[in-house]
Amino acid sequence: MRYFIRFSYFGKAYHGWQRQPNAITVQQVLEEALSTLLRREVGLVGAGRTDAGVHAREMWAHADLPGLEDAGQLSYRLNALLPDDIAIREIRAVQPGAHARFDALERTYEYWVVCRKDPFYADTACYLRQTPDLESMNTAAALLQDFTDFRCFSKSNTDVRTYDCDIREAAWTAGEDKLVFRITADRFLRNMVRAIVGTLLQVGQGKMQPQDVKGIIKSRDRSQAGVSVPAKGLYLTRVSYPDSLFL
Repeated sequence: MRYFIRFSYFGKAYHGWQRQPNAITVQQVLEEALSTLLRREVGLVGAGRTDAGVHAREMWAHADLPGLEDAGQLSYRLNALLPDDIAIREIRAVQPGAHARFDALERTYEYWVVCRKDPFYADTACYLRQTPDLESMNTAAALLQDFTDFRCFSKSNTDVRTYDCDIREAAWTAGEDKLVFRITADRFLRNMVRAIVGTLLQVGQGKMQPQDVKGIIKSRDRSQAGVSVPAKGLYLTRVSYPDSLFL
């Protein structure tokens, strides 16, 4: 029977979500824990991949498991076995053909920036010595929704069929102790959010004008965009699915 697993992780110790031959990843740790508990090999398919050091407040994966009488009990046992930086939120039965990646309707990321030194954000946010101009960054961020081809923000040598993404939300907000950039789209390219944030921060620091973002996107050239900001400030916060998938 197919199940969707919703979980969170703090990414500092991991080389991203997807299994790698010579590095520890979240997928490997989860698959090994499930295989140990169920005494059979279990493979997971994630909603997407996150890069090394990126965090996830909400990530989903699917697996074919023997029918569970109590999914909540399996969640409890998994959490007891997993390290403190990975937490299972729920396990839900889904339609037989449901797919954690291909059935996702949209994904939301947040990027955190702090503008004063704070030890409690040392591993969770990007530190800037000066506060950027939020208004100009939001003017530039709004322009993203006028485009669909975001090759200029994609990691080089990425094997994808298309660079098109439907961005549905992109805006900065100022909290009491940090700036938060939130972006929602149907899909994201590798390194895309970190490259967008790096570009917007250049706007906020007066190194370019908001309208310059249009030219960068039209160029389809990664070298024209800003540098990627550190992974530690990036969070996958939501992956949404049709209600009809869940039993």
